[in-house]
Amino acid sequence: MRSLLVILYLILYLIISLPLFLVAFILKKTKGPNAAHAFAQPFVNWGWRCILWLSGSCVTVKGQENIPDGPVLYISNHRSYWDIMVIYTTVRGLTGFIAKKSMGKVPLISYWMRFMHGLFLDRENIKEGLKTILQAIDYVNDDQVSIFIAPEGTRNHEDQLLPFKAGSFKIAQRTGCPIVPVVNINTDGAYELHRPWVRPAKMAVIYGEPIYMDQLEPQNRKHIAEYVQGIIQKMYDENKHLGEE
Repeated sequence: MRSLLVILYLILYLIISLPLFLVAFILKKTKGPNAAHAFAQPFVNWGWRCILWLSGSCVTVKGQENIPDGPVLYISNHRSYWDIMVIYTTVRGLTGFIAKKSMGKVPLISYWMRFMHGLFLDRENIKEGLKTILQAIDYVNDDQVSIFIAPEGTRNHEDQLLPFKAGSFKIAQRTGCPIVPVVNINTDGAYELHRPWVRPAKMAVIYGEPIYMDQLEPQNRKHIAEYVQGIIQKMYDENKHLGEE
């Protein structure tokens, strides 16, 4: 029943979004990308919250006070398609997501993501992947927008994190923005663990203390991907009980 409700809602949501899409387009052309982003993000957040409610999901949020003012690089583990719903409804400020290339082909949803400084990363093409990272750097520097990325590169349902891709951290290295470690817990409990059905799940998202590259020891700066992965792994191990039913 919940699966059907979510599908029907998504169809209705996309229909409702059509005229609002035009408003966002006009704002982007007349007042700039940040105006369109500021209009689009609350609407998209409302949509994600409705899906979480329809699915019966309960989300515990911890550590939002750790998010500093100004643009940041959010780095998280990746468990589910639902990560973006949980994260987007809890981040502070305008935030763009870097998603896999295939998401860029999803009608309407991909357009909304582009209004919100969303980017689509081709992990199989190093040259195109670098262009995406460079664009994200421009967004942070020029538009003062935060960027979210999951450097595992694919969904992982195990307790042990996959190796983080080092290229993701160039955004913080080039801009000087702080890194905020983020942990998603049991977000795959709503769908992936029993697809194709949507079921209630107890989830959690934890925001860790910001990491400033210029304050790290040289060894940790050199191996920043492994350093941040270790922090997120520890956060996951300490909080995974929050996703237990």
